[in-house]
Amino acid sequence: MGEKLVIKNIGMILSGKMEEPILDGDCLIARDGRITAWGREADLDCEGADVTVDAKGVTLAPGLIDSHVHPVVGDYTPRQQQLHWIDSTLHGGVTTLISAGEVHMPGRPNDPVGTKAMAIAAQRWYDNLRPSGMKVHAGAPLLQQGLEEEDFKEMAAAGVRLIGEVGLGTVKDGKTANKMIGWARKYGMQSTIHTGGPSIPGSGLIDADMVLETGTDVVGHINGGHSALPDDQIVCLCENCTAALEIVHNGNERAALLTLNTARELDKLDQIILGTDGPAGSGVQPLGILRMVAMLSSLGDVPAEIAFCFANGNTARRRDLDVGLIEAGRSADFVLMDQAQHAPGKSLLESVQLGNLPGVGMTIIDGKVTSLRSRNTPPAQRLPEVV
Repeated sequence: MGEKLVIKNIGMILSGKMEEPILDGDCLIARDGRITAWGREADLDCEGADVTVDAKGVTLAPGLIDSHVHPVVGDYTPRQQQLHWIDSTLHGGVTTLISAGEVHMPGRPNDPVGTKAMAIAAQRWYDNLRPSGMKVHAGAPLLQQGLEEEDFKEMAAAGVRLIGEVGLGTVKDGKTANKMIGWARKYGMQSTIHTGGPSIPGSGLIDADMVLETGTDVVGHINGGHSALPDDQIVCLCENCTAALEIVHNGNERAALLTLNTARELDKLDQIILGTDGPAGSGVQPLGILRMVAMLSSLGDVPAEIAFCFANGNTARRRDLDVGLIEAGRSADFVLMDQAQHAPGKSLLESVQLGNLPGVGMTIIDGKVTSLRSRNTPPAQRLPEVV
């Protein structure tokens, strides 16, 4: 039997599921890095634990997921000349990162051979090296002129599972992009598209018509990265897309709220997922996902327990990940957090809905403690500890 983790004295368990965002229980058990049981400590087998965490009454949630990052190599980004940005993001409660393309690699190739080589290499180096324990799903090639179906088959066979932002490569028209996305989907690769105005040299406007024509799995930064589309085009995308509607920290906050409100009117909140779109020109945002949760909850009038689902469970379901939800058999990836010291509100959820960030006290990935008291969030009222 694998290593047994017991987390007891939990004040509240957030599930990641919009249909049941809060679970009844004060204890959770994982074995060999996967969730096995949760509920009341008195009803669970807590004996023989290899690691016991006393949560001290704080909230446990599935680790947060950043659906839109631009990694390059290791824990370094040349765009901002910054080291350890992934470790800083872990201290913001994020345990999984998803690449939207390694677009800031100096000298990035645009030919089919170079594009394939870099995608496979990026997938390999983040599979072999997990900075601070973080799960980084990388190797997301941009669509380039000259790519054929066999190229997508080759990349998929090598372990590449993502297509980077459509529109940032040399393919600029919806018809060609749609054909390539069809090839990628055939071989199990998931895709996202740049939405809005240009973000890097060589990119261009991607409007609602092209997003709909291309048919990707994720409408990347629907609130702009950086510049958003006109309101009527955002509403059009919400009305006509069955894809994930990704709201990012680096985008237009007004457009983010428009997306949220429109999705709510259409009963499509399950399509909302969150990203930061960093590191990028706007910098590195270690607390970007928590800030989006607080912003959407407070200004968008969404219960905080639902807003947290945008940052874990919704993304897990849309991205087909084995994290982000409290379910038996899923990876034991968690963030333990509490209301920030002296923050308004009578509870963590009430404080977040008032726009405040929680204090992160611990992260756990695959059943192993990966960080303790966050160096980036405001200090929490209470801190869990390994006993």
